Amino acid sequence: MAYNKTEHYDKDTTDSLIKNYKEVLGHIGEDPNREGLEKTPERLAKAMQYLTQGYQLDAHDILNSAKFHEPVSEMIVVKDIELYSMCEHHMLPFFGKAHIAYIPNGWITGLSKIARVVDVYSRRLQVQERLTVQIMNAIKETLNPVGVAVVIEAQHLCMMMRGVQKQNSETTTSAFDGEFQKNSTRSEFLKLISSDLSRR
Repeated sequence: MAYNKTEHYDKDTTDSLIKNYKEVLGHIGEDPNREGLEKTPERLAKAMQYLTQGYQLDAHDILNSAKFHEPVSEMIVVKDIELYSMCEHHMLPFFGKAHIAYIPNGWITGLSKIARVVDVYSRRLQVQERLTVQIMNAIKETLNPVGVAVVIEAQHLCMMMRGVQKQNSETTTSAFDGEFQKNSTRSEFLKLISSDLSRR
């Protein structure tokens, strides 16, 4: 059976972006009508809508869609969540991993929903510092846990391709709330996300 790719994009937005991207190609000295670039404005228009689809999503709704009452009081950690976002300063990608933990206060959520929350906020024009806090706040406001911790490690193409051009640089940001503001709890979380438990 043949694969049939199905994607849906807003027509007015797509048409407007196509027009603008054609102008951009012309301004940088390219011919937007040559064979290799003929469909590039349309591809860009659709790609940009896909990469910023987080504006249409609500992290609280996602968490609430799989919210369960459980008498669990131990730390729940989801680490190495891949993330891809766009720097709002240069509109170049940054990418890396998010590590998230929370201590329930009567409510838990589906593990996949934690990863979805990362997508909601990373699929927007972002700065890593704000992204980290937004993820923490969404979990805090929806689940009302005893504590939440978020650490993001990412590489930024705006630093690697232009500007200082430091290819091996990595940026780490963190946000801690509740019990994770205590050194002992925070240290336990940081130890868990930095260890390979399969080797124990």
